[in-house]
Amino acid sequence: MAQIMPGRYTAQVDEPFVVFLIGIRINQFLAFSKWLPTAQAMAPMLRTLYQHPEKGFLGGENFIYWRGAGLIQYWRSFEDLERFARNPAEPHLAAWQRFHRAIGNDGSVGIWHETYLIKPGNYEAFYGNMPIFGLAAATQHVPAKGRRETARQQLKPETPYA
Repeated sequence: MAQIMPGRYTAQVDEPFVVFLIGIRINQFLAFSKWLPTAQAMAPMLRTLYQHPEKGFLGGENFIYWRGAGLIQYWRSFEDLERFARNPAEPHLAAWQRFHRAIGNDGSVGIWHETYLIKPGNYEAFYGNMPIFGLAAATQHVPAKGRRETARQQLKPETPYA
């Protein structure tokens, strides 16, 4: 079991970074032959990324929801993420091509991703009585002591929100 870090912590990131969310949605539960290979395709990708941090992958977290699973990934740059996704020598491109051959637009399995480019100061992270997790696990886990108390105080958006 992961060690609980009592108290308040945050993530410290002084460089731009990328948050990449990716997942699978099982639309037809009994179509095991469709969704199981799609779900299993993520393991070789993650193994490669964790074994080769020079590719720009900083870390991530898995989650499961009632219709599927997803990952929150942190990357050093969009260029690193794109290079990994498009390189024929990496496991992603072949998995993507297999998905389109096996499933295409038949509706049995959904896949999704979202990409966010984050500038320093334009993120807020808070962890209370948690193991080292998320962005803090992928970057620097630091005490929140002396840090601003609210998300509004912590964030420095270029365009203020009403």
